[in-house]
Amino acid sequence: MGSSPTTDSNSFASWLVSRRSLWLFGAIAIAIAGLLVFRLNALSAAKNNLSDKSNTPTVTVTSVSLTSVPTTVSIIGTIGARYDIPIGVEGDGGLVNAIYVEAGDHVKKGQLLARLSTTVLQPQVASLAAALDQSRAEAELAAAEYHRAVAVGAAGALSTEETERRHSTAVTAAAKVKVAEAQLAEAQARVDRAEVRAPADGTILTRSVELGQTATPGGPALFRLAQGNEIELRGEVAEQDLPLLKLGQTANVSLTGVPRIYAGRVRLLGAVIDPQTRLGMVRITLQPDPNLRPGAFARAEVTISNAEHAVLPQTAVLNDEKGSYVLIVNAGNKIERRPVRLSGVVPNGVTIAEGLGAQDQVVATAGGFLQEGETVKPARANAGGA
Repeated sequence: MGSSPTTDSNSFASWLVSRRSLWLFGAIAIAIAGLLVFRLNALSAAKNNLSDKSNTPTVTVTSVSLTSVPTTVSIIGTIGARYDIPIGVEGDGGLVNAIYVEAGDHVKKGQLLARLSTTVLQPQVASLAAALDQSRAEAELAAAEYHRAVAVGAAGALSTEETERRHSTAVTAAAKVKVAEAQLAEAQARVDRAEVRAPADGTILTRSVELGQTATPGGPALFRLAQGNEIELRGEVAEQDLPLLKLGQTANVSLTGVPRIYAGRVRLLGAVIDPQTRLGMVRITLQPDPNLRPGAFARAEVTISNAEHAVLPQTAVLNDEKGSYVLIVNAGNKIERRPVRLSGVVPNGVTIAEGLGAQDQVVATAGGFLQEGETVKPARANAGGA
């Protein structure tokens, strides 16, 4: 039996429906796949962009600005008396019997400081005094005999020769009196020199003598005296800085461990430079103060001028075997190395003598972690701030 036309028509229709469904499902699958690919590509690009942004470091930069910085000259030295007088023995020396002053005492000119033994000198003085008395008595007797000879000589009682002899005897006796007086004065002066006295007003700096010590002429000084209590800083300065100093300039002097600053003035500049140290001598006058003890270490700062200098934070300046340098963020936000020359240190940083321009952006911190040519994101800081 053969198939009917109705059955064949239904089969063909079912096949068409199935074929269309397959095409529809395929189109939908292709669209979904395309959408997934698009979304994956977008997510990947976003991830790459996020990764690139997260790998770019942010650095703090500061602009170069000019700041008024004082130019100073540093002087290092010690405190000392302007006139430091050693006091020793002038006479024959001897044992020290008494000491009347101590270090730090203020004394007047002629004040007794110490006394030496005069047990040998006093008998000599007494002996010479007795000899002087004897010479004076003999001189008076000779003078009286001469006057009597003159009185009776006119009557012819004595010869002219006898009168002249008595005159010579009187003159000789008078000369012996002068010799005895000179000898006694010399001995008395030796006794007086056994008393050690202050040659001027001032302050006793040191006392190196003790009771019972034998003091001799030419030996160590018994005392040291600061004449007039005048104090000064005796320092040295570098050869290149010496021409910058002038007489009368104000100096600020500081002592180790003392917060106070002492005002002084430059009073003397050395005429020569030490060929070994390349340093020159400077003297700065100071007002007397209990803290300004001779021998104390001191530092002085003399302000020469105030000039405009570039100042950067100390953290911005790096150093290696090639010298000092800073890192610059250029127009392309890349790190660039720039050599610089330093000229000094100030409370808020360091001063730059050369190597920077007015528009340069300097990496302020963490420069040691950056590489030259690296891309960075700059963040502004206070100009020249520390």
